[in-house]
Amino acid sequence: MNNNNTPLNADMMIKVCGNCRADNIRDVAALYPMMMGFIFWRGSKRYAGDLDADVIKNLPSYIRPVAVFVDATHDTIMDTVRRYGFKIVQLHGEESPRECKRLKDEGLVVFKAIGVDSEEDFELLEKYEGTVDMFLFDKKSKGYGGTGRKFNHKLLANYKLDIPYLLSGGIAPSDAPEIVNNLYTGMAGIDINSKFESEPGVKDIKLLTNFILELRKHNEHEPTGIPVWEKTK
Repeated sequence: MNNNNTPLNADMMIKVCGNCRADNIRDVAALYPMMMGFIFWRGSKRYAGDLDADVIKNLPSYIRPVAVFVDATHDTIMDTVRRYGFKIVQLHGEESPRECKRLKDEGLVVFKAIGVDSEEDFELLEKYEGTVDMFLFDKKSKGYGGTGRKFNHKLLANYKLDIPYLLSGGIAPSDAPEIVNNLYTGMAGIDINSKFESEPGVKDIKLLTNFILELRKHNEHEPTGIPVWEKTK
């Protein structure tokens, strides 16, 4: 069911997150994902803070690198952004709308990760209107970062805001048909990570290749698509 009447060859953003090995990063980049995520939270097994900055700065121009933080200070975020050349930040902690707006005022594109478990979780999002460019919906958990588990995607039918979102949480190589056939209102793309790894931080290129090719049968323009936040500028 294509709930928002989005054509199946529309620009489905693909974000591959949790990259931290230089050689593997180059292999992932060769698959033309729109975005690649790099985690700068030391509690993650996929911590990217030891990467040479040139590995990220020299990514192909068609890839938008995303810096992922968990309750980092404003100064820490800005120092990391400047060091690696990021233009997009993704916030996975308890960051307030005020902090999100402060980062937007610095000229950054801001994604805010939200844990979802019930319809009530969407009711708390209005306070972020005007402060974030994109949400990322994941399975709610007690800890931080991705859970590697799915939430009930049918809840997305109740999402009412105009802010687009990436679908995250336990997306696996076998999920391409479900994603194609269930494009809910506001869904701009997907965020994939742990289900496509041979070990934490190392993406299985064969799994990624097959999955991306399956999506692109219905998504012809994704490699050269323009993200929604760039279309509105």
